[in-house]
Amino acid sequence: MAPRRWSIATRLFALQLVFVVVVVVVGGAWSWASARADLETDAAEKSTAVAVSIARNPFVVEQARSADPSTRLEPYALDLMRRTHTDFITIMAPDRTRWTHPDRAELGRPFRGTIAPALAGTTFTETFAGTLGPSVRAVTPITDDDGRVIGLVAAGVTVANISSALLPRLVSVVLLALAVVAVSALFSWLLSRYLARVTAGRGPEELARVFASYEGVLHSVHEGLVVIDRSGHVVLHNDRAAELLHLPAPDEAQGPIPLAALDVPDGLRTLLASGDRAVDETYVAPDRVLVVNQEMAFSRASSRPLGTVATIRDQTELLHLSGELAATRTLTDALRSQTHEFANRLHAVVALLELGRVDEAVRFASDEIDRHADTRTAPSPRHPGSDDADAGDLDAPARAGAAAVHAPGTDTVHAPDTGTAPEVIAAVLEGKRAQAHERGVTLTIDTAGLADPVDAQPNDVITVLGNLVDNAVDAAGADGPGRVSVSVCSADGSSRFVVRDDGAGIPDVEAAYARGWSTKPSGPEGRGIGLDLVRSTVTRLGGQVGVTTGPDGSTFVVELDPGRVRT
Repeated sequence: MAPRRWSIATRLFALQLVFVVVVVVVGGAWSWASARADLETDAAEKSTAVAVSIARNPFVVEQARSADPSTRLEPYALDLMRRTHTDFITIMAPDRTRWTHPDRAELGRPFRGTIAPALAGTTFTETFAGTLGPSVRAVTPITDDDGRVIGLVAAGVTVANISSALLPRLVSVVLLALAVVAVSALFSWLLSRYLARVTAGRGPEELARVFASYEGVLHSVHEGLVVIDRSGHVVLHNDRAAELLHLPAPDEAQGPIPLAALDVPDGLRTLLASGDRAVDETYVAPDRVLVVNQEMAFSRASSRPLGTVATIRDQTELLHLSGELAATRTLTDALRSQTHEFANRLHAVVALLELGRVDEAVRFASDEIDRHADTRTAPSPRHPGSDDADAGDLDAPARAGAAAVHAPGTDTVHAPDTGTAPEVIAAVLEGKRAQAHERGVTLTIDTAGLADPVDAQPNDVITVLGNLVDNAVDAAGADGPGRVSVSVCSADGSSRFVVRDDGAGIPDVEAAYARGWSTKPSGPEGRGIGLDLVRSTVTRLGGQVGVTTGPDGSTFVVELDPGRVRT
């Protein structure tokens, strides 16, 4: 993993500290050089004044003409050095021979340094390393009344003493520099703390990367995103929010936008201004339905509220899709109900055919065809190229063939009777017996009391009996071989169906009648339809359904009363 780079605060602190130190060092060096130059200039001027005053002293001129100048000039020079605070005063002959010197061992020896300008009658200054070390000196000629040079005077101050004189000033400069560095470091540290807080300790590269990521997310997210500060102004929004709230595009916004300027419902404006937390709150705009979520934003460093962040979704399209889904679900439920009943009715036809009751099978099938044909609200399209008005009705041949059913051996045509014949009921139950046997369930049928036809259409009777028997077989065969008994009786227009099983019982009878409820796992065609169809059919026939259930099984009793109104 690459080492983390310095944060903006750390970089700024280091840069400011280095800058201050460099400025202080450069300023100190310049101050030192300037002070040294000033001291050297002062030393040169002082040395010149001392040397000139000595050279013009009549005593010095007189002694320069004597035979032994050193005898009286040496004490004079030493006393004058002490009084003028100079490091040396050398009086010499024109040939460089020293008459005076702070070091008596140097008397009579040649002077080290430049004397040519002085021999020419000019006073000058120079910095030269003599016997006492580097020094700033002034050299001037001693002349007689005729202007002849009879001697030279050199007076000066050593560089070491000049440096010593600079030491107090240097200490002041260093202390001032340290004070400046300390104060600058303190302000830099305070500034770096502030920057570290507002940038969360991130470096410029990391901030640039985060900003680029946030910009990408802000413009790519499908929901509207709005950031509102504590003063009630929109300070940031994305493209989707601009579309939903009629705001200017993010790249066109000139500054914070007050909430009062938003073209939104008053309730939504109040929510955005309050900063309250909101979860999936719905607001109806003139052209949209908006769902809003809002949370307060806090500073990570100080937990101080910074404002609110709101996300806005357009619910209009979703509501439209929900309506389409509800319509599709309704159609699916209707198709599931038809599929659930189709097997029972088809099985009744097959059972009648197997029993040799062709007339009843054809009559039952033709009744179903006629019933479905009556529900059509528009004629079927004609077959292309046909001139026959009924050519496009694919059910016409079946209805035509089933409209007249000939009894075997006769020419009599039987019109469909009202009610359900005992033979049809027996055929349905016989078919269910075969299905139950395949699942290891013993189905006992009792139709001894079925003296008259059941006063109901065959499809309704099959719906009731078929679903009750199917459910009883499922319950009895759930944990192994079981038993189911069915009893059907009809007399004087009243009918009674009794279906018993030895299954585990029904935990909630009322819930069992609800569409979609089932004790069995859902299959591809769905579950929880049978009992709902039974109750709705019996209610429509003017009857009633009763159930007794327990751990030893359930018993369903259906009573059909012809005196009740059927719709």
